Amino acid sequence: AVLVACARGGNAASAQASAAAAAANNPGSSSDGATVYLTNCSSCHGVEGRGLQGMFPPLAGNVDVTGDPRRVIAIMEHGLQGSIVVNGATYSGVMPGWKGQISDDQMAAVITYIRSAWRNRASGVTLEQVR
Repeated sequence: AVLVACARGGNAASAQASAAAAAANNPGSSSDGATVYLTNCSSCHGVEGRGLQGMFPPLAGNVDVTGDPRRVIAIMEHGLQGSIVVNGATYSGVMPGWKGQISDDQMAAVITYIRSAWRNRASGVTLEQVR
């Protein structure tokens, strides 16, 4: 329950601080996807997408993020539990599903953002792919 609260329990002050830090470190952070990310995801995965050792995997350089977009869409929609190995390290946090918590438009925007932020070089996703 604590881990789910982490992902959904941000406050306005920390979101503003995260937004300011992201804007300084990532020129694309003014996008709608960046706003969704900073509000809902950065408390666990970090402003720079580095994750939290042993708990929440990095999104930067993560093939689950940059590979087949159906994988990251499914993770965003339904969440993820159990151990996952990313770049040789094991993570065991709980990712909540966001379907019904954010709109399909927001989901497409945030997935597009994480697929292109932090030196990730994957194509964006469309609203139709999310639906």
